[in-house]
Amino acid sequence: MNSNDNAEPRFLVTGGTGKTGSRVAARLAAAGHEVRVGSRAAQIPFDWTDRATWRPALADVDAVYLAYQPDLAAPGATDIIRAFSAVAAAGGVRKLVLLSGRGEPEALECERIVRESGLAWTVVRCAFFAQNFSEGAFTDYILSGAVALPNGDVAEPFVHADDIADVAVAALTESGHDGEVYELTGPRALSFAEATAEIALATGRDIGFVPITRTEFVAGLTEYQVPADEISLLDYLFGTLLDGRNSAATDGVRRALGREGKDFSEYVAETARAGVWAVPEVPVQ
Repeated sequence: MNSNDNAEPRFLVTGGTGKTGSRVAARLAAAGHEVRVGSRAAQIPFDWTDRATWRPALADVDAVYLAYQPDLAAPGATDIIRAFSAVAAAGGVRKLVLLSGRGEPEALECERIVRESGLAWTVVRCAFFAQNFSEGAFTDYILSGAVALPNGDVAEPFVHADDIADVAVAALTESGHDGEVYELTGPRALSFAEATAEIALATGRDIGFVPITRTEFVAGLTEYQVPADEISLLDYLFGTLLDGRNSAATDGVRRALGREGKDFSEYVAETARAGVWAVPEVPVQ
Protein backbone atom coordinates (compact mmCIF):
# COMPACT_ATOMS: atom_id res chain seq x y z
CA MET A 1 0.00 0.00 0.00
CA ASN A 2 1.25 3.46 -0.86
CA SER A 3 2.73 5.32 2.14
CA ASN A 4 1.05 8.46 0.81
CA ASP A 5 -2.46 7.02 1.41
CA ASN A 6 -3.65 9.63 3.89
CA ALA A 7 -2.03 12.61 2.19
CA GLU A 8 -2.91 14.68 -0.83
CA PRO A 9 -2.48 12.53 -3.96
CA ARG A 10 0.87 12.94 -5.67
CA PHE A 11 1.17 12.83 -9.45
CA LEU A 12 4.17 11.93 -11.58
CA VAL A 13 4.04 13.64 -14.96
CA THR A 14 6.44 11.94 -17.35
CA GLY A 15 7.48 14.05 -20.30
CA GLY A 16 6.92 16.85 -17.82
CA THR A 17 8.69 19.49 -19.90
CA GLY A 18 7.08 18.47 -23.21
CA LYS A 19 4.13 19.86 -25.14
CA THR A 20 1.46 18.05 -23.15
CA GLY A 21 3.33 17.14 -19.98
CA SER A 22 4.23 20.74 -19.15
CA ARG A 23 0.57 21.70 -19.48
CA VAL A 24 -0.60 18.77 -17.37
CA ALA A 25 1.93 19.58 -14.64
CA ALA A 26 0.99 23.28 -14.64
CA ARG A 27 -2.73 22.52 -14.36
CA LEU A 28 -2.24 20.06 -11.52
CA ALA A 29 0.00 22.48 -9.62
CA ALA A 30 -2.43 25.37 -10.15
CA ALA A 31 -5.19 23.23 -8.65
CA GLY A 32 -3.07 22.67 -5.54
CA HIS A 33 -1.97 19.12 -6.24
CA GLU A 34 1.46 17.79 -5.42
CA VAL A 35 3.24 17.22 -8.72
CA ARG A 36 6.53 15.53 -9.53
CA VAL A 37 7.81 16.53 -12.95
CA GLY A 38 9.42 13.61 -14.71
CA SER A 39 12.52 14.86 -16.50
CA ARG A 40 16.26 14.22 -16.46
CA ALA A 41 16.85 17.69 -14.95
CA ALA A 42 14.33 17.31 -12.11
CA GLN A 43 15.37 17.21 -8.45
CA ILE A 44 14.39 13.54 -8.53
CA PRO A 45 15.54 12.70 -12.06
CA PHE A 46 13.46 10.57 -14.40
CA ASP A 47 14.87 9.13 -17.61
CA TRP A 48 13.13 6.59 -19.83
CA THR A 49 16.53 5.22 -20.88
CA ASP A 50 17.75 4.75 -17.29
CA ARG A 51 15.49 2.32 -15.44
CA ALA A 52 17.32 3.00 -12.17
CA THR A 53 15.55 6.39 -12.08
CA TRP A 54 12.04 4.95 -12.28
CA ARG A 55 11.53 3.66 -8.76
CA PRO A 56 12.72 6.83 -6.96
CA ALA A 57 10.53 8.98 -9.24
CA LEU A 58 7.52 6.76 -8.50
CA ALA A 59 7.98 6.78 -4.72
CA ASP A 60 4.73 7.83 -2.94
CA VAL A 61 3.04 8.53 -6.28
CA ASP A 62 -0.65 7.74 -6.68
CA ALA A 63 -1.18 8.38 -10.41
CA VAL A 64 1.02 8.83 -13.46
CA TYR A 65 0.62 10.78 -16.68
CA LEU A 66 2.42 8.39 -19.00
CA ALA A 67 3.84 10.29 -21.99
CA TYR A 68 6.59 8.19 -23.52
CA GLN A 69 9.34 9.91 -25.47
CA PRO A 70 9.94 9.96 -28.36
CA ASP A 71 6.75 8.10 -29.34
CA LEU A 72 4.97 4.83 -28.66
CA ALA A 73 5.74 3.88 -32.27
CA ALA A 74 9.47 4.02 -31.59
CA PRO A 75 11.41 0.72 -31.43
CA GLY A 76 11.43 -0.79 -27.95
CA ALA A 77 8.56 1.30 -26.62
CA THR A 78 6.35 -1.68 -25.79
CA ASP A 79 9.07 -3.30 -23.68
CA ILE A 80 9.64 -0.06 -21.79
CA ILE A 81 5.92 0.55 -21.15
CA ARG A 82 5.54 -3.05 -19.92
CA ALA A 83 8.51 -2.73 -17.55
CA PHE A 84 7.47 0.72 -16.30
CA SER A 85 3.89 -0.39 -15.65
CA ALA A 86 5.18 -3.29 -13.58
CA VAL A 87 7.45 -1.03 -11.52
CA ALA A 88 4.57 1.42 -11.00
CA ALA A 89 2.21 -1.32 -9.84
CA ALA A 90 4.80 -2.78 -7.49
CA GLY A 91 5.43 0.68 -6.03
CA GLY A 92 1.81 1.34 -5.11
CA VAL A 93 0.71 3.53 -8.00
CA ARG A 94 -3.05 3.34 -8.45
CA LYS A 95 -3.67 4.80 -11.91
CA LEU A 96 -2.01 5.32 -15.28
CA VAL A 97 -3.19 7.87 -17.85
CA LEU A 98 -1.52 6.95 -21.13
CA LEU A 99 -0.88 9.42 -23.96
CA SER A 100 -1.32 7.38 -27.13
CA GLY A 101 -1.43 7.92 -30.88
CA ARG A 102 -4.13 7.25 -33.46
CA GLY A 103 -3.67 4.46 -35.95
CA GLU A 104 -0.35 3.20 -34.60
CA PRO A 105 -0.24 -0.59 -34.09
CA GLU A 106 2.61 -0.17 -31.60
CA ALA A 107 0.56 2.36 -29.61
CA LEU A 108 -2.36 -0.07 -29.49
CA GLU A 109 -0.06 -2.69 -28.02
CA CYS A 110 1.10 -0.21 -25.36
CA GLU A 111 -2.54 0.55 -24.59
CA ARG A 112 -3.16 -3.18 -24.09
CA ILE A 113 -0.20 -3.38 -21.70
CA VAL A 114 -1.58 -0.51 -19.61
CA ARG A 115 -5.09 -2.00 -19.60
CA GLU A 116 -3.68 -5.30 -18.31
CA SER A 117 -1.38 -3.71 -15.73
CA GLY A 118 -3.79 -4.32 -12.86
CA LEU A 119 -4.05 -0.56 -12.26
CA ALA A 120 -6.88 1.82 -12.99
CA TRP A 121 -6.28 3.36 -16.41
CA THR A 122 -7.42 5.90 -18.97
CA VAL A 123 -6.12 6.14 -22.54
CA VAL A 124 -5.83 9.55 -24.21
CA ARG A 125 -5.40 8.69 -27.89
CA CYS A 126 -4.49 11.74 -29.95
CA ALA A 127 -4.33 13.11 -33.46
CA PHE A 128 -1.31 15.16 -34.59
CA PHE A 129 -0.75 18.04 -32.17
CA ALA A 130 -1.49 21.54 -33.50
CA GLN A 131 1.50 22.66 -31.41
CA ASN A 132 3.86 20.77 -33.71
CA PHE A 133 3.73 23.95 -35.80
CA SER A 134 4.93 26.15 -32.94
CA GLU A 135 6.62 23.94 -30.33
CA GLY A 136 7.80 20.98 -32.35
CA ALA A 137 9.00 19.51 -35.60
CA PHE A 138 7.44 22.04 -37.98
CA THR A 139 8.37 25.28 -36.19
CA ASP A 140 11.52 25.90 -38.22
CA TYR A 141 9.58 25.28 -41.44
CA ILE A 142 7.10 28.02 -40.53
CA LEU A 143 9.87 30.43 -39.58
CA SER A 144 11.74 29.70 -42.82
CA GLY A 145 8.66 30.45 -44.91
CA ALA A 146 8.34 27.01 -46.53
CA VAL A 147 6.73 23.86 -45.13
CA ALA A 148 8.08 20.92 -47.10
CA LEU A 149 6.39 17.63 -46.20
CA PRO A 150 5.15 14.44 -47.87
CA ASN A 151 1.43 13.58 -47.98
CA GLY A 152 0.51 17.22 -47.52
CA ASP A 153 -2.90 16.74 -49.12
CA VAL A 154 -4.09 14.20 -46.51
CA ALA A 155 -6.50 15.73 -44.00
CA GLU A 156 -5.66 15.62 -40.29
CA PRO A 157 -7.92 16.87 -37.44
CA PHE A 158 -5.13 18.54 -35.44
CA VAL A 159 -5.77 18.50 -31.69
CA HIS A 160 -4.86 21.37 -29.36
CA ALA A 161 -2.41 20.46 -26.59
CA ASP A 162 -4.57 22.39 -24.11
CA ASP A 163 -7.44 19.99 -24.79
CA ILE A 164 -5.15 17.00 -24.29
CA ALA A 165 -3.96 18.41 -20.98
CA ASP A 166 -7.50 19.18 -19.80
CA VAL A 167 -8.63 15.62 -20.55
CA ALA A 168 -5.55 14.12 -18.89
CA VAL A 169 -6.01 16.21 -15.74
CA ALA A 170 -9.69 15.25 -15.57
CA ALA A 171 -8.73 11.59 -15.89
CA LEU A 172 -6.09 11.94 -13.16
CA THR A 173 -8.19 13.86 -10.64
CA GLU A 174 -11.88 13.09 -11.24
CA SER A 175 -14.01 9.98 -10.97
CA GLY A 176 -15.76 8.53 -13.98
CA HIS A 177 -12.83 8.26 -16.36
CA ASP A 178 -11.41 4.86 -15.40
CA GLY A 179 -11.43 2.36 -18.26
CA GLU A 180 -12.15 5.02 -20.89
CA VAL A 181 -10.39 5.45 -24.22
CA TYR A 182 -10.72 9.07 -25.28
CA GLU A 183 -9.78 9.60 -28.91
CA LEU A 184 -8.97 13.28 -29.16
CA THR A 185 -9.05 15.41 -32.31
CA GLY A 186 -9.91 18.93 -33.27
CA PRO A 187 -13.44 19.56 -34.57
CA ARG A 188 -12.41 19.57 -38.25
CA ALA A 189 -9.74 18.07 -40.45
CA LEU A 190 -7.49 20.05 -42.76
CA SER A 191 -4.45 19.16 -44.80
CA PHE A 192 -0.95 20.30 -43.93
CA ALA A 193 -1.14 22.58 -46.95
CA GLU A 194 -4.37 24.12 -45.64
CA ALA A 195 -2.92 24.42 -42.14
CA THR A 196 0.10 26.23 -43.56
CA ALA A 197 -2.17 28.61 -45.46
CA GLU A 198 -4.10 29.45 -42.27
CA ILE A 199 -0.85 30.26 -40.47
CA ALA A 200 0.33 32.41 -43.37
CA LEU A 201 -2.94 34.37 -43.36
CA ALA A 202 -2.86 34.94 -39.59
CA THR A 203 0.75 36.09 -39.59
CA GLY A 204 0.59 38.12 -42.79
CA ARG A 205 3.67 36.27 -43.97
CA ASP A 206 4.38 34.47 -47.23
CA ILE A 207 4.57 30.87 -46.04
CA GLY A 208 4.20 28.26 -48.75
CA PHE A 209 3.61 24.54 -48.69
CA VAL A 210 6.00 22.45 -50.78
CA PRO A 211 4.91 18.85 -51.48
CA ILE A 212 7.87 16.46 -51.46
CA THR A 213 8.47 12.73 -51.58
CA ARG A 214 9.41 10.62 -48.56
CA THR A 215 12.92 10.27 -50.00
CA GLU A 216 13.28 14.04 -50.24
CA PHE A 217 11.86 14.41 -46.74
CA VAL A 218 14.44 12.05 -45.25
CA ALA A 219 17.25 13.67 -47.23
CA GLY A 220 16.26 17.11 -45.96
CA LEU A 221 16.12 15.97 -42.36
CA THR A 222 19.50 14.31 -42.76
CA GLU A 223 20.96 17.53 -44.20
CA TYR A 224 19.69 19.41 -41.13
CA GLN A 225 21.49 16.80 -38.97
CA VAL A 226 18.33 15.56 -37.29
CA PRO A 227 19.19 12.45 -35.24
CA ALA A 228 18.75 9.21 -37.18
CA ASP A 229 16.19 7.72 -34.78
CA GLU A 230 14.05 10.86 -35.03
CA ILE A 231 14.28 10.79 -38.82
CA SER A 232 13.15 7.16 -38.83
CA LEU A 233 10.18 7.99 -36.61
CA LEU A 234 9.09 11.02 -38.68
CA ASP A 235 9.42 9.01 -41.88
CA TYR A 236 7.22 6.29 -40.37
CA LEU A 237 4.59 8.75 -39.17
CA PHE A 238 4.36 10.59 -42.48
CA GLY A 239 4.90 7.61 -44.74
CA THR A 240 2.54 5.21 -42.99
CA LEU A 241 -0.02 6.96 -40.78
CA LEU A 242 -0.84 9.85 -43.12
CA ASP A 243 -2.85 7.71 -45.51
CA GLY A 244 -6.30 8.97 -44.55
CA ARG A 245 -6.92 6.44 -41.77
CA ASN A 246 -6.97 9.22 -39.16
CA SER A 247 -8.76 11.96 -41.08
CA ALA A 248 -12.13 11.69 -39.33
CA ALA A 249 -12.78 13.99 -36.38
CA THR A 250 -14.03 12.40 -33.15
CA ASP A 251 -16.08 13.41 -30.10
CA GLY A 252 -13.44 12.45 -27.52
CA VAL A 253 -13.01 15.95 -26.07
CA ARG A 254 -16.77 16.35 -25.67
CA ARG A 255 -17.10 12.89 -24.08
CA ALA A 256 -14.40 13.65 -21.55
CA LEU A 257 -15.07 17.31 -20.80
CA GLY A 258 -18.61 18.08 -21.97
CA ARG A 259 -17.39 20.74 -24.42
CA GLU A 260 -16.03 20.93 -27.94
CA GLY A 261 -12.31 20.90 -28.61
CA LYS A 262 -10.44 23.95 -29.83
CA ASP A 263 -10.46 24.50 -33.57
CA PHE A 264 -7.17 24.86 -35.44
CA SER A 265 -8.10 28.47 -36.22
CA GLU A 266 -8.19 29.23 -32.46
CA TYR A 267 -4.73 27.76 -32.08
CA VAL A 268 -3.41 29.76 -35.02
CA ALA A 269 -4.89 33.04 -33.75
CA GLU A 270 -3.54 32.66 -30.21
CA THR A 271 -0.10 31.55 -31.40
CA ALA A 272 0.16 34.39 -33.91
CA ARG A 273 -0.79 36.89 -31.20
CA ALA A 274 1.95 35.49 -28.99
CA GLY A 275 4.51 36.30 -31.70
CA VAL A 276 5.87 32.78 -31.92
CA TRP A 277 6.01 32.88 -35.73
CA ALA A 278 7.29 36.44 -36.06
CA VAL A 279 10.57 36.70 -37.91
CA PRO A 280 12.91 39.38 -36.50
CA GLU A 281 13.56 42.18 -38.93
CA VAL A 282 17.11 42.45 -40.17
CA PRO A 283 18.37 46.00 -39.52
CA VAL A 284 19.38 47.97 -42.58
CA GLN A 285 23.11 48.56 -42.67
